[in-house]
Amino acid sequence: MRLQFAPYMLRFKQPAGTSRGVLTEKITCLLRLFDENEPEKFGIGEAAVFPGLSPEADDRYFYKLMELQANIRLGLKTNLEQFPSLQCGLEQAILDFSRGCNGIWYESPFVHGEYDITINGLIWMGDFDEMSERLEKKLNEGFHCIKLKIGAIDWRKEVELVQYIRDRYSPEKVEIRVDANGGFTMDNAIPRMQRLADLGVHSIEQPIRQGQPGFMKFLCEVSPLPVALDEELLGKFTTEQKIEMLDSINPAYIVLKPSLIGGFSKATEWIQLAEERGIGWWITSSLESNIGLNALAQWVATLKTTMPQGLGTGALYLNNFQTPLYLDGEHLKFNPLTTLDRRQLVELDWRE
Repeated sequence: MRLQFAPYMLRFKQPAGTSRGVLTEKITCLLRLFDENEPEKFGIGEAAVFPGLSPEADDRYFYKLMELQANIRLGLKTNLEQFPSLQCGLEQAILDFSRGCNGIWYESPFVHGEYDITINGLIWMGDFDEMSERLEKKLNEGFHCIKLKIGAIDWRKEVELVQYIRDRYSPEKVEIRVDANGGFTMDNAIPRMQRLADLGVHSIEQPIRQGQPGFMKFLCEVSPLPVALDEELLGKFTTEQKIEMLDSINPAYIVLKPSLIGGFSKATEWIQLAEERGIGWWITSSLESNIGLNALAQWVATLKTTMPQGLGTGALYLNNFQTPLYLDGEHLKFNPLTTLDRRQLVELDWRE
């Protein structure tokens, strides 16, 4: 067996505001796995590394890729425990290869067009007018779950956006989730969370920055608003670390990004551990191209959850790949009459 990789720069249609600055482009890495006797048939996967967030986004990344290539050629295992995006991309490539190299990572009614995934409408960070315009567009498109990224503009303006939704829609009509990306402090977190709870907000992701387990545990105990952990999950590679964190902090929810936590198998372990403890969960994409998003959506469809998921639609980028995924209002769907266009993939800069 052989493995090749192709770095690929995704370019945003519009600058995307995040807690880590404004993005105009984002690097990703595609993997293809094949038998050297039939190189035209290959399994595809995406190692969606996220600079500034992925634990392996440093000089080690490409050295580990080359080690992985050599070991696959020799039939040896590679320790990818601290390289979650590579774990995720390799898992996808193996699944695609083992199932016929036709872009079906998981067989389910979803890939036959008989099932769809309800997603939340994500409102990117921006100034008040930009966020208001994006919010209005999502509501008009029929989204019943809205996720607001907060922490980029004045707190009073962010509350005004939430109030704007509540003045028009009850919590039963529109669910509001907010993601602080660690933007609150222990001085202001509780009063701000109380204000959001008064406005009928569903939950808040990562109110304070990760790495403060004592403070996070305290917030989860006293918060009037359900707390969902996101970045807090990063770097928890072993089952023991996951159990210790869940038992200690005891959040209401966890938010799972497979490319940041080691792929679908690792995410499945998180789900099992959470459900054993009565902790809720949902899945979120992390700025993958349509290749990784397609695989992610197919896996999520097998979970048969009714809670809105945080899956992007691939519409962010100018140079994305053509896949059978498409969006119909708040429903992410799969067109079984189309297939993953591998001609685009063959032309990439594959490296050995």
